[in-house]
Amino acid sequence: MISDERLDELRVSGELVRVVRDGLESNDIIGFVVAWDPEQVIIRRRNRRVVKLDRRYSYQLKKEPRVSPIEE
Repeated sequence: MISDERLDELRVSGELVRVVRDGLESNDIIGFVVAWDPEQVIIRRRNRRVVKLDRRYSYQLKKEPRVSPIEE
């Protein structure tokens, strides 16, 4: 699970993040961290829609290579 400190770093920096939910890259969510609570993270996508996602997913910077948690 991603920490509050890491989420705050991502929110303040304004960098695009990739949320890896499963083994398929087409199912990734790409956007900006907006807010979070103990169970969920709110991501604002590029089209300005917001998505609530579970904190247990893998959160990575978009500019870094994709790492699937299933392959690890």
